Amino acid sequence: MTLSSLRPGDLRPELLAPAGDMDCARAAVTNGADAIYFGLDRFNARLRANNFTLDSLPELMRFLHAHGVRGYVTMNTLLFTSELADALTYLGHLNAAGVDGVIVQDIGLARCLTEWGRQDPAMKLELHASTQMTLSSPDGLEFAAGFLDLKQAVLARELSLEEIGQCIRHTDIPLEVFVHGALCVAYSGQCLTSESLGQRSANRGECAQACRLPYTLVVDGKAVPLGERRYLLSPQDLCALDRIPDLVRMGVKSYKIEGRLKSPEYVAAVTAAYRKALDAACAGIPVDELVTARDRYALQMVFSRGFSTGWLDGTDHPRLTHGRHGKKRGAYAGTIVDSGQGWLDIRPEGNVPLAPGDGFVIDAGEDRNEEQGGRIWKVQRNRLFFHGKASGIDWSKVRPGQKLWKTDDPALNAELKKMREHLPEAVLPLHLACTGSAGEPLTVSCPEYGCSVQSTQPLQTAEKRPLTPEVLEQQLGRLGGTGFRLASCECRLPEGLMLPLSILNQTRRALVEQIQTVRQEREASVPTRLPEPFVLPALPAGAATPDAPPHLSVLCRRPEQIPSVLDAGADAVYLDFEDLRDYAAGVEAVRRHTKSIPVFLATPRIQKPSETGYFKLMERAEPDGVLIRNLGAAQYFRHSPLHRIGDFSLNVANPYSAAILKEQGNLDYLTISYDLNAGQVEDLLRAAPPEWFELTLHQHMPMFHMEHCVFCTFLSDGSSYKNCGRPCERYHVQLRDRVGQLHPLLADAGCRNTLFNGRAQTGAGFFRGFRHQGLSRFRVELLDDSPEKARLLVSRYRELLDGSCTAARLIRELDVAEQLGTTEGTLRPR
Repeated sequence: MTLSSLRPGDLRPELLAPAGDMDCARAAVTNGADAIYFGLDRFNARLRANNFTLDSLPELMRFLHAHGVRGYVTMNTLLFTSELADALTYLGHLNAAGVDGVIVQDIGLARCLTEWGRQDPAMKLELHASTQMTLSSPDGLEFAAGFLDLKQAVLARELSLEEIGQCIRHTDIPLEVFVHGALCVAYSGQCLTSESLGQRSANRGECAQACRLPYTLVVDGKAVPLGERRYLLSPQDLCALDRIPDLVRMGVKSYKIEGRLKSPEYVAAVTAAYRKALDAACAGIPVDELVTARDRYALQMVFSRGFSTGWLDGTDHPRLTHGRHGKKRGAYAGTIVDSGQGWLDIRPEGNVPLAPGDGFVIDAGEDRNEEQGGRIWKVQRNRLFFHGKASGIDWSKVRPGQKLWKTDDPALNAELKKMREHLPEAVLPLHLACTGSAGEPLTVSCPEYGCSVQSTQPLQTAEKRPLTPEVLEQQLGRLGGTGFRLASCECRLPEGLMLPLSILNQTRRALVEQIQTVRQEREASVPTRLPEPFVLPALPAGAATPDAPPHLSVLCRRPEQIPSVLDAGADAVYLDFEDLRDYAAGVEAVRRHTKSIPVFLATPRIQKPSETGYFKLMERAEPDGVLIRNLGAAQYFRHSPLHRIGDFSLNVANPYSAAILKEQGNLDYLTISYDLNAGQVEDLLRAAPPEWFELTLHQHMPMFHMEHCVFCTFLSDGSSYKNCGRPCERYHVQLRDRVGQLHPLLADAGCRNTLFNGRAQTGAGFFRGFRHQGLSRFRVELLDDSPEKARLLVSRYRELLDGSCTAARLIRELDVAEQLGTTEGTLRPR
């Protein structure tokens, strides 16, 4: 396996490291990153990181470019209507500072940057699609590529190697894959938990990490004892070190390390290990020939909740999320076999070094916030000694069988600090390739700069000293004083050829001159001024009026709810069943009751490769329309004769996202994003035609939407849908959070789980304001409501829309009907 296994025209694979501050940026550069990604003080999904500022940006980019490293700015959040102008101004400043690219979630902003680049040659920022854009299938990539000039796209972390390969084979967009770091349990761009519970949106950089908290599993109303397994939604961290050769072979372009909130030592250790793994894969040698046991140990120590290969090897729910801890664990040192006052004996496991000063924690299977730990004072073989009272350990609680985890290694920290401080000379790496055959000139090329030179003499059959890869590397690597260094030299020559060394050196000098010329031209073309301001395109004027007849759509998740909602006054019915094979019967049930009310079928919220069969199954049910929940579905149904409504999961938060999705997806209507509060909804309605939109007025907020299956992991002995026995079809499951609130859990057709907020959200109090802005389409979403409760809910909302029930009365009745009452939730103005 060599670089030649990549697709023709591809450049060398890119190692992409995180940087939350300048120390992290230096650590990444020192240890071999090809590019770094970082955020500024606005519009990025890691607001808790130190981040950089517009003022510090030019200095950072000069530093990166002097070392041949690219810099990408994350603008990976949704943008509200009032923020678009500022975000575009930001892009202009990034461009002027020499930033290489921006990683974007918001489709409206991405479209604006695409148009800006087409209009003004001075706008040179590359557009990269963020993982927050939830690109998980070839169909989704095709849809995005239809109207965005994407130079790179990050795939969803939930894809397997096989699924990544399918995406690569069906797109020309260079693809980026996460290879190391923390895994969100929910699909990126689809997590509404922090927003729902605390108005801290993950789509706005304010994730509260609710997935790392303990939960109690409640089945059919009874708590299930799971022992130490309390962290039911906390995945282990991703470590794909040994899968790098597979990813290189498939043609993945960029290898992304998670961790903008991590330390410089983390960045140094992880970047160094993956630099070795990527170099080994590109050279066609085993990873372990370059990556040492010490490198792997360092990965555990700088940050680890335990490692797995994530979803890369396919579905194995218990392996990924075993539920035993949600915080950093470090390296597993062994099991305690005996203890006394101030000491303990362990049975070592994993060859983890133990030394005085090392930090540790004792794993007794208890609440992780109550664990005991400290630092080792002395080591005698397998006996560890600790300072008596100073250790703070209650030795009466230490028992044989408990586990010991090493959480800190001062000696390693010192090593890593040196690794991040010893910055190499500011010389640029060159990746060369040599080709030719007997009787033809030697061709030496450098794809990064688009340069290629040929020797002045042809290659000949060697009698004594042939051109070996070692000879080529030695001679072409003589770059002292040029500002370059040889990073790799790929020899594609047949064996047994020769060329005088003087001619080879002449060829090298000619190539260097050509590269220097290209580099000077590139530097001269780097923008030093702001591009011409981008003018937001005008949107059509709205024709809606506050007195337009209100329309009520109702989403049913159970077949038995259908007659009740039709009797209660629904104008349209949306069906969202776990088993899509029930859709045909659901459509028939609606039409048996009435032929005048349209019925829509909801697509799954995620589409992975090879899942277009779900869409075909929906078409065969012959509905009136479809509720589009992902970009793959938007692509599949864009020319369908069915009516199409874009759902909340398309993340429509501003008028330009709405405009481009409506146009490109041929959508009749769009559901307003659940990240908007009432004031932001009204801003959107003032900026775009209100008749474009539908708003969910009543629902249980879908918080986590995840590939991880709680049913399989904790209610079966299986590892996937193939052997779990389908407990999701037999039990009513809820998760109880730390404050005692119960949240219902449902599975969908793809065995993906959604955790719904146990408390219903109502927008009844804001209804008049929305109507005043011309909004006429509203939705009620049912969950596991009985037919009687469904009839009550829908009839009251019907009366609210028709003016025969006040918001205050409706809320009073809902507070009685809903077990936990209601909340304004995400609609409440901040």
